[in-house]
Amino acid sequence: MAASTSALYRMLSSSMQLFQGVDPELVSSCLQDTERLDLKSGEVLLSPDKENDKVYLILSGSLQVHLNSLSNAPLTKLPQGSCVGEMSIIENRDPSAYVVAAEDSHLVVIGHQLLWTLINTSHDFARNLLVVLSSRVRFDNQVIVDNVGALKQFERNAITDALTNLKNRHWMEDMFRRKIKRCQTDTDPASLGIVDVDYFKRFNDRYGHLAGDEALCFVADSLRGQFRPTDMIARYGGDEFVVLLPDTKIEQALQCGERVRKAVEEGDPLGDQGPPFKVTISIGFSEMQPGDVLETLLQRADSALYKAKLSGRNQIAG
Repeated sequence: MAASTSALYRMLSSSMQLFQGVDPELVSSCLQDTERLDLKSGEVLLSPDKENDKVYLILSGSLQVHLNSLSNAPLTKLPQGSCVGEMSIIENRDPSAYVVAAEDSHLVVIGHQLLWTLINTSHDFARNLLVVLSSRVRFDNQVIVDNVGALKQFERNAITDALTNLKNRHWMEDMFRRKIKRCQTDTDPASLGIVDVDYFKRFNDRYGHLAGDEALCFVADSLRGQFRPTDMIARYGGDEFVVLLPDTKIEQALQCGERVRKAVEEGDPLGDQGPPFKVTISIGFSEMQPGDVLETLLQRADSALYKAKLSGRNQIAG
């Protein structure tokens, strides 16, 4: 083996996973055909819009991988001893990401034909490449899992009220509308209630906004605890909540509402954490009629709520 080729093999076998255990006599002639490449920090090596037919081995320095755009944060960093570019050759596709020098780096370049020659010449090289590809797949799978988890969290945040952890108005307008349509199609009864915290502005002014937040959370917990699991509850906005009760006529809805009203009146939002104070609610209910949609149910429930307030608040009306 020539001196320069022997030195290169020693570097590759000592630091490169691809050459671990590979017989130097089998690959000596192949290594004579390798090229070298120097990259300056920030220089782009691979990009999705540029065809690639080479594998790059990092002798010194490091590379970083960016998905979709160079402006995105790096997905991962490839240290000395790593390789890159093999997936686009094996799959015969353009690179799926941007690969950029994280610092000044020195690479060994293995061309498309040379890669297949090494695979056919050495079983150990082929095995090592399979291990590298397997690790790539595992990493990609983990990225997918992480992204799915992040997406689920994003979706949850998009439909959840941050303060009360109830569903928000955006969710309500979509899901209530669907449920009402299904009840209309199946000719099942349904009732809708609007819950309003009595004198909430006055409460906030007296006890402060932190206590006001505690009061809203207390009401939300009371709604969760008193309505049935099949009932749909959402924060409508401010100090108002909305609940849809499927398979429920107005008489049953009023009974459920009275139970909730009583639980709120008898509760203590702060418990032992502060001075005792009372919170009360008023609820207006409407029962679904043929041809009703979400808007008409809300309008009639709002009228019933207004009636409850005129009667002195801390009341149920329908």
